[in-house]
Amino acid sequence: MKLSNIAIVLMLFLVLSCDSNAVFDKYQSVSTSWNKEGVVNFKINAPDSLNPYNLFVNVRNTNDYKFSNLYLIVQMKFPHGKTITDTLQYEMTEKNGAWLGHGLSSVKDNKLWYKEGVVFKENGTYDVTIQHAMRNNGDVNGVVNLEGITDVGFRIEKTK
Repeated sequence: MKLSNIAIVLMLFLVLSCDSNAVFDKYQSVSTSWNKEGVVNFKINAPDSLNPYNLFVNVRNTNDYKFSNLYLIVQMKFPHGKTITDTLQYEMTEKNGAWLGHGLSSVKDNKLWYKEGVVFKENGTYDVTIQHAMRNNGDVNGVVNLEGITDVGFRIEKTK
């Protein structure tokens, strides 16, 4: 392949991979399993106080993930002290067991809706924490080490 063709392919890749909607998009690794005490934390500076944004929890899983769903506890602390806590459930597989996430390898990326049309009315730093709340059927105690989750992220997008 000629050098000019490689440059064109590289430029095309860079243009297509740019994401103009993302205002905040970060991941944290939880190794090969996510401990139930392992709280993932994101500090977010308010983008502005006028425009609405969509919020997402991003999760990367491997084939070692043994569940068809995922329960999360997501907490958002506002700059002036208010706290919102949500317990959320997400489907991770189709009814036939196929992963819902995207990816060409055994790692799947899942972009999970958290909140829609959020306006950050308070200036300052918002603190978002994410913790898993998985348990096996019939068990009172939660799963201590949730295998198959490798990374947890948080994303803020401009609304379209």
